[in-house]
Amino acid sequence: MPPVKTVHTVCSHDCPDSCAVLVTIDETGRATRVQGDPSHPVTQGFLCGKVAKYLDRVYSPDRLLYPMRRRVGVAKGPLPQGKETEAFERISWNEALDTMATRLQKISDEHGPESILPYSYAGTIGTLGYGSMDRRFFHRLGASQLDRTICSTAGGDALLAVYGRKLGTDTEHFRHSRYIIAWGANVHGNNVHLWPIIEEARRLGAKLIVIDPYKTRTAKAADWHIAINPGTDVALALGMMHVILRDGLEDADYITGNTHGFAELKQRAAEYTPTRVSAWTGIPAADIERLAREYATTTPAVIRMNYGIQRGENGGTAARTVAMLPALIGAWKHLGGGLQLSTSGAFAWDKAAIERPELMLASPLKRHARIVNMSELGHALTELNGPPVKALFVYNSNPAAIAPDQAQVLRGMAREDLFTVVHEQFFTDTADYADIVLPATTFLEHKDIQGAYGHYYVQISNQAIEPLGESRSNVWLFSQLAQRMGFAESCFLDTPENLIAQALGKQDKWMAGVTEETLNAAGGRQRLQFDSEKNGQPFLPFVEGPFATPSGKVEFYSETLGAKGLDPLPGFVPPAESRHTEKAKFYPLEFLPRKADNYMNSTFANLPGHQRMEAAFTNHLEIHADDAMARSIAEGDTIEIFNDRGSLRMTAHFNGSLPRGVVAGRLNWNKLSPGGNNVNLLTSQRLTDFGGGPTFYSTLVEVRKA
Repeated sequence: MPPVKTVHTVCSHDCPDSCAVLVTIDETGRATRVQGDPSHPVTQGFLCGKVAKYLDRVYSPDRLLYPMRRRVGVAKGPLPQGKETEAFERISWNEALDTMATRLQKISDEHGPESILPYSYAGTIGTLGYGSMDRRFFHRLGASQLDRTICSTAGGDALLAVYGRKLGTDTEHFRHSRYIIAWGANVHGNNVHLWPIIEEARRLGAKLIVIDPYKTRTAKAADWHIAINPGTDVALALGMMHVILRDGLEDADYITGNTHGFAELKQRAAEYTPTRVSAWTGIPAADIERLAREYATTTPAVIRMNYGIQRGENGGTAARTVAMLPALIGAWKHLGGGLQLSTSGAFAWDKAAIERPELMLASPLKRHARIVNMSELGHALTELNGPPVKALFVYNSNPAAIAPDQAQVLRGMAREDLFTVVHEQFFTDTADYADIVLPATTFLEHKDIQGAYGHYYVQISNQAIEPLGESRSNVWLFSQLAQRMGFAESCFLDTPENLIAQALGKQDKWMAGVTEETLNAAGGRQRLQFDSEKNGQPFLPFVEGPFATPSGKVEFYSETLGAKGLDPLPGFVPPAESRHTEKAKFYPLEFLPRKADNYMNSTFANLPGHQRMEAAFTNHLEIHADDAMARSIAEGDTIEIFNDRGSLRMTAHFNGSLPRGVVAGRLNWNKLSPGGNNVNLLTSQRLTDFGGGPTFYSTLVEVRKA
């Protein structure tokens, strides 16, 4: 028997930490332990509560292990957990591939290739698994392109508008910070490897301030929790600017040398007095004054902004406005100062080489295919013309649970004329609507390469175990399917090793010399090679220009946004679904459809160990006692939460830390929720002001006793 060994992998779930994971393999080839790599400066030898139990997922008795086909006569729709296989029959991979190739070709011939829609997101953020062979396949097929907006585009576009590149304060530098603002960031819940670094800073005298409508785990542990009304972050950031500029606390030298549009911003900020901002945000004017002065006068100050801030109707502007604050006070000049939303722009993967968009020109279209926004999936499946969607191919995602305006999404997925393929690890809500279900590998069962959006390390994720059953990776699946459809291009024969070499082929100066071999020789990871660090200085991303913006400077005023008909300056416009609008007369409560602390979006929601960790909040609606009493609702009552998109039954749970007028519930699988729907039944397909993102947190509801 082979000896016990340890394999270096990387957690590929959608998290900024991208943890280095050491997997122990016994003599039989079975994984017996997963642990964080103690030598990794960010992982620091531990894993989050979700991934520490990862072998429960890998070896779950509910894993999908074989290709399956819906039985004749079984309608699409929800299936009871544990009974799903009764609706499907096992088939071979050959039969599955032949069926898919035949059906997709027929649909393309009859309706045009754009009638085929891929739907995927960050079920894996590994570079190959997220987007490589799959993109090649759909480009060559001529399928509709998916605009992958469901998580981060509004915030990402905001960073690009202000700074020109998605970079941020190094996670490892937070230990030098003395004033840390977690703005819409539940660090303790979903960025946990930053937490010990923040705690180190606090032991040295730093303060932690959390700005969030909900009292998260992080807020409970903070020095100061500021419970802001949902969707009013723009106003608060402008109110802080007002105080900073009124009191002369800005960094004039940094502004003069590195920013564009300061005079215009100063004029705009003058309109946002603390008193006026207080009326929108629900934050006392004195607290706005205090926050602004403490932030501007404590050095170094850093903001950890997370993507919750941009999931409202003014989400792009919210992220853009907050991102300007470090430039206003010159925080980028100081070790431990600045802002972090994403560091992903530091990783210069050669996406053109691994995705091959030029293959669209070899498709039947002979042109680039149309683009469909994934945040409007319900519309795409029920109303889209020219041509209508006739085939849906889902992988790396569970749209039946996570897509907004769930009722319309499920109506579309239930269409008998829609051919649906789902590549998955479990029978998710989406798999219940599939014609063909395919077994997918976990990150222990395939090779990949990965960057991060919370640190600056490139990592190799080696295959630790053989795939369970007949599960297969995305790379294998789309390579095989391309060959079945007769695509003759040699790129469809590329191996994971070929793809890794191509992804690293650009040799951007920060990634120069990184190869699969050098990564393995270095213990699985290499830090990006920043010029300043070569000279013994820390990497400070925006300490001085020129920057990758049209002006070459930090842009307070954006001519680019102005040319698109948007306000070139930040300004607060209340969301159409908020307490400040007419719709609040009918639905007066602002709803936060939160992610569960112990799941990863909808991932892990079906596992008993994770369910036990989340049990205290499962299917509960958190509500302030005053709002409950006004509706004659008692703790533990069954209540109905509703708006014009649908209604849910949940259990009332009083939470006095929520602002009055705000209620909160947590995402779960539909089939694990009373009535077969989750919180996305109530959310809309309205998009953010720019970036095309979803507006989950701009949702009005009413609540009544059931």
